[in-house]
Amino acid sequence: MSDEAYVGWGGFQKEGTEWDFGLVLTPGNFGLGMLISRKAIAFAKADPRIEFVTVLLPPSRRNLGALVRAGAKFTKEIEYDGEVFRKYRLETS
Repeated sequence: MSDEAYVGWGGFQKEGTEWDFGLVLTPGNFGLGMLISRKAIAFAKADPRIEFVTVLLPPSRRNLGALVRAGAKFTKEIEYDGEVFRKYRLETS
């Protein structure tokens, strides 16, 4: 929510032994992605249970500069529900 308006959904979800971060914004709110992601990563860094965060992105996603500058490293391509994603890992500790 932003100014009482729905902007999307997301958060952390435990996938096996890993904490995955996902964020889906409505088209008119894509510009909030970095702000929300920064706050979420700060939350993860403050939580001793979360040693690292994984992020899955579609191969079509080309603008990865902010993710790489934050320290995320590409780990592998995976298939999830019939779709291919690129998996990144960001250390939080």
